[in-house]
Amino acid sequence: MQNHIYKITDKEFQDYGQVLEGYNLKDVLNELAKLNVPENGIYYKASVDILEKGEEYLKMQERGFGGLPIQIGYVGGNNKKLNCLEYHKSSEFNIALDDVILVLGKQTDIRDGLFDTTSCKAFLVPAGQGVELYATTLHYAPMNINEKPYRVACVLPRGTNGNKPKFDVVTKEDLMCAGTNKWLMAHSESNEAKSGAYVGLMGENIAFNKLKF
Repeated sequence: MQNHIYKITDKEFQDYGQVLEGYNLKDVLNELAKLNVPENGIYYKASVDILEKGEEYLKMQERGFGGLPIQIGYVGGNNKKLNCLEYHKSSEFNIALDDVILVLGKQTDIRDGLFDTTSCKAFLVPAGQGVELYATTLHYAPMNINEKPYRVACVLPRGTNGNKPKFDVVTKEDLMCAGTNKWLMAHSESNEAKSGAYVGLMGENIAFNKLKF
């Protein structure tokens, strides 16, 4: 793991995603500020009515996802460790109300169902900015840079993160499937692992206090 925190405008981010352009994020951010988040731990909701209104919702659906029905939810709270990495078979938009750190990896670095966290890179998403994370980008709950709880809107194809489908396990990737359009690898130290999530992260459970601007 490189402890340096990159900017989303640095060339290193180009392997993981791109900065959102051509959207007016003001209304989404204003509504996001009204939503509750815990002082400790993380809360996630896949779809929130007040975020799924207005012209920008339609623009994201049409321009960002090519007309595929989308949902806008949010994640927020206090988080200082990586704990897990997940990916979807689609891009995800993250729109940050507050400064947050995203610790990212690449699906192409998964080997035999395992991923070494030393391959991760950390990026600062400034308050008010939005990014697209590509489908092959491993990600999880952002980290906050201070003790103030954060809020980040999450835009995904509708139904993502819903109930896990039932199927016969054939591959290592099948073991990672944790929900609709959701494949997850947990670190052995995480609460997710203790709750039965697939343990696929090797190496350090990256902590915010080890990262440097």
